[in-house]
Amino acid sequence: MATLKTESRRLISSDDVQGTDVYNTQGEKLGSVDCVMIDKQKGNVAYAVMAFGGFLGMGEQRHPLPWSSLSYDTNKDAYVVRLSKEQLTSAPNLDRGKYDRLGQREYDESVYAHYRANPYWL
Repeated sequence: MATLKTESRRLISSDDVQGTDVYNTQGEKLGSVDCVMIDKQKGNVAYAVMAFGGFLGMGEQRHPLPWSSLSYDTNKDAYVVRLSKEQLTSAPNLDRGKYDRLGQREYDESVYAHYRANPYWL
């Protein structure tokens, strides 16, 4: 049975983003998108929360990546970030399903500073 894709040439459904692989520029698979976090008031995509590491879900970490740090590679049908595994390991992370820290200014500032990205709220 074919999977229903809900995307167009320039737009993609959040359902289709979830589970999409994330690679670094060296071609190493880092993880996959767990979810996308959207600013309720401005409508900006703030983060792609990426699942990273672990085995069969055990020991897996969640890292909020500024949406602006991801580039979509049509050849890979995946997102690419300019990060090494070491940079990701030292990045701010979250417990699975506990994303309440996102949207708190101090935490958001630490995430965006780590990735040297412009904050979504500006």
